[in-house]
Amino acid sequence: MQRKSAGILLYRLRDGALEVFLVHPGGPFWVRKDIGAWSIPKGEFNDNEEPLAAAQREFEEETGFRVSGTFIALSPVKLKGGKIVMAWALEGDCDPSRVSSNTFLMEWPPRSGKRQEFPEVDRAEWFDVDEARKKINSGQKTLVEELSKIVAHERD
Repeated sequence: MQRKSAGILLYRLRDGALEVFLVHPGGPFWVRKDIGAWSIPKGEFNDNEEPLAAAQREFEEETGFRVSGTFIALSPVKLKGGKIVMAWALEGDCDPSRVSSNTFLMEWPPRSGKRQEFPEVDRAEWFDVDEARKKINSGQKTLVEELSKIVAHERD
């Protein structure tokens, strides 16, 4: 069965420039990773859940913010591991300093027998498109590119 994720690419216009909202994964493996480590807020869902509803749920779980409005369907992307990411763009705003993520348990340090809790998302930021291209996971870069084209077309 193909693994699927659904997510929201929140965006805003600041002084005429497009900015996107990205999250950084929490946990010890990601603490020192930056370039290529960021993501749209997203998560897996099963066949019993509507993908857009899953995207909204995941956004809230990972950021603490509930989103609604006019969603723009973006083209699905396939990540290196084979997972399909379905995403929707939404114009909106939120304060990254107020992100409140759900948590997960894992054995840490490895083979220690100790389980520790970590936030799924440890921080979030708004990035202009050029910076987002550097920060975002390479498999999700096309989501930012597609949104850039949509916003540019709407301005014309």
